[in-house]
Amino acid sequence: MVKTEYLERVKEALTSSKFIKTCYLVLFTFAITAIISSQNFFFQSIIENGISKKDIIAQKTLTVEDVKRTELHKREVAQKVEPILVPAEDDFIKSNLETLQNSILQIRKKESAQADKKNDLNVLFDFSDNVNKDFIINYFLNVDESSLREAFDKASLSLVNILQAGITESDYEKGKIKTLIQSHLVSNVSKRQVAVITAMLEQIIVPNLVVDDAATEIAKMNAQDSVKPYKVTFQKGDKIVFEGEPVTRLKRDALREAGYNVYELNWQGILSIYILVLLTTIIFLFYLKYFEKQFNETKYMAFAGMLSIVACSTAVVLPIGFSPYILPIPAVIILGAIFLNPRIAFLLSTLIITVLTIGMQYNAQFVVVFVILSLIGMLMISRIHYTRRFDMIKVGFNLGAAGILVMLSLYFIDKCLIDVNNYLILRDCIFIFANGLTCSIIALGVSPLLEGAFHIITPYGLAELGDHNQPLLKRLQIEAPGTYHHSLMVSSLCEAAAEAIGADPILARVGAFYHDIGKLKRPLFFVENQSYFSIENPHNSLTPRLSKMVITAHPKDGVELAKEYRLPNIINDFILQHHGEGIAKYFYNQALQEEGAENVKEEQFRYTGPKPNRKETAILMLADAVESAVRSMKGATSEEIEQIIDKIIVERLNDGQLEDSPLTLKDIKIIASTFSRILRGMQHNRIKYQENIAEEFKKNKIEIPSKALDEDFEKKVKELESLKPKVLDPKSEDDDA
Repeated sequence: MVKTEYLERVKEALTSSKFIKTCYLVLFTFAITAIISSQNFFFQSIIENGISKKDIIAQKTLTVEDVKRTELHKREVAQKVEPILVPAEDDFIKSNLETLQNSILQIRKKESAQADKKNDLNVLFDFSDNVNKDFIINYFLNVDESSLREAFDKASLSLVNILQAGITESDYEKGKIKTLIQSHLVSNVSKRQVAVITAMLEQIIVPNLVVDDAATEIAKMNAQDSVKPYKVTFQKGDKIVFEGEPVTRLKRDALREAGYNVYELNWQGILSIYILVLLTTIIFLFYLKYFEKQFNETKYMAFAGMLSIVACSTAVVLPIGFSPYILPIPAVIILGAIFLNPRIAFLLSTLIITVLTIGMQYNAQFVVVFVILSLIGMLMISRIHYTRRFDMIKVGFNLGAAGILVMLSLYFIDKCLIDVNNYLILRDCIFIFANGLTCSIIALGVSPLLEGAFHIITPYGLAELGDHNQPLLKRLQIEAPGTYHHSLMVSSLCEAAAEAIGADPILARVGAFYHDIGKLKRPLFFVENQSYFSIENPHNSLTPRLSKMVITAHPKDGVELAKEYRLPNIINDFILQHHGEGIAKYFYNQALQEEGAENVKEEQFRYTGPKPNRKETAILMLADAVESAVRSMKGATSEEIEQIIDKIIVERLNDGQLEDSPLTLKDIKIIASTFSRILRGMQHNRIKYQENIAEEFKKNKIEIPSKALDEDFEKKVKELESLKPKVLDPKSEDDDA
């Protein structure tokens, strides 16, 4: 028993959607890793343990930087940069000199023995290495006051000269102080004063120039930047590596420039690529989950995965040395924007570019060019008119032209630093332009195939469904003309409202065309068709409950027809949700009158739903009800139209029919205003035509001047009367005249 329960749990876990999605994730990341790593097999076949197994000849002229030699030269240049010194505070040194001089004067004034004064001066000065010790002491103690003051003044002036010249740490440590002092003494200093002044300045001088580490580091970096890279050129036909030769950094760079993927195929390399692929895939999935919830479905993820696999496979099968600017990144942007949306397309292309750049070792220029092109493509496609297919070719042309501009700007920057082959510039510009144009043509051609394969409806597919020559719409025109006319009016309301609130106007319009196709099964049971065929209302012979069953069945009947005619699944949402779980009020009220309130429940007369869960289907629910209500009121005024719109919206809100939709109160206010504007245009007044224009002229005493003019006038009157509109059936709710 326990074993059976355990097996059931395991079976349930293995069949859960979460486990299946995880398997798809692992399978996809393994597939991308295998595709990118497959090119490394070739490198593994010619290099083993860092030793070349064969001669490799350059198929074109290659110029490669010797990175090792360049870095060595940069270090040498940086070491030769002298430290940058900045002056410290000099006031401290000057104050020390003044303090020393005052101390000497105080010792002279002491009323103590000569021996005590000498001891005090020995404490004040460091005479350990001074041979003139006795002379200096006797000078300080016995010289007259004016001579001492003169020595003090000359010492102060000399200190100023020394501080201006600067004293470094190295000068101080190497014992150059005495020489520095004597070389900066003021003029007219006697030999006796030289020894005294030198002794005083030696006692108080400290370094006043310190090293500015930040400025020194900047100077070293500038010196390194000024070093030109060492370049090694391999002419066409030269051997890049010889058989048995160690493959150095320079040789690897040359092989990479020649188009070889120089990753060694080992478990570390494969694991690194797998981690990168897994990380980018998770980023993409989380973006869909939190920011693009409507695209968080398997079919959209499968489509994005297909684009990724095609892009990576193309990069791998390109011949060695072929320009990477032919990769179909523009196709990823264009198709991603059409089948998903421009924001998702930009993220997808950026992640693919990141994986390819690292996995295929493309240079930084490749990243810059295609990321900028992806951004430009996202902006251009978001403004495209999907009713004109040639606009897609324009997008490709503009992408190619933008690619040329980006490419030229990057190459011109390179030419300021290194010599770039003009042929290489021309080749890559041609490739990037041809790539953009070709990708747009291919995207336009494969779109219908991809729509069928992934069951994703695109704006182009919607535009085709909106063609009134579609078989189902033709049937609606012939078999249910009233419903067809009603659908046209509702589509106008939906399109205008969707555009006003930032929803998808094309989807709203096309969804409105097909929302009532279920009425084709029993068209005569719907009032808008009965007047066209001049029949009696068949509901007169049915009970309210039977009538309700017939009316509320048309969403389910519509879905069956949609499947029969292979309409996209998204159209089913419009068919099923345009009434939500609302009440068939007419038959509900009729049942109340016939059966009594105690025998009738609202739930018995509700549509099966579901409620609208997107903006476009919620707009359709409101537009469908509003158009029907206004149509039933012939010649409604602007105020009456606004009252009807407000009443219907409030009823739907109170009934909870909009609780699952993402519409905000601001959106609803804009929708109501848009409905009012459109319906006022539909309900415009018309000129009253006269039954007999000739009699009207006579009644107003308008004379006809001549017989010739009279005959011509009568002729014109008959022509006008022949063009007079036919009298319409006043009972019809679908006539807009």
